[in-house]
Amino acid sequence: MGWATHYIEALKEGKTVSFRPRGESMSPKIESGQLCTVAPVDISTLQKGDIVLCKVHGSEYLHLIKAIEGNRFQIGNNRGGINGWIGPNGIFGKLISVE
Repeated sequence: MGWATHYIEALKEGKTVSFRPRGESMSPKIESGQLCTVAPVDISTLQKGDIVLCKVHGSEYLHLIKAIEGNRFQIGNNRGGINGWIGPNGIFGKLISVE
């Protein structure tokens, strides 16, 4: 069970969620503690540069889509780090606002 497990469950039920993630990996797009709202997403609408709530190699992230190849998405942070490649089942929602 990770930091985003209950948010992921709510997204799977079609609910929009809000939370305040901690850390500097997405700065300046998202600063630590800012209120982020994530909504369920149609995977076919995702584009490079979108920020998604996802799971990569068992870890949960609110990170960027760095590349798309067919039905695979490369996930990484805003500091040049790459988490890895995932399929559409690893993406649970898309960031729709930051306050």
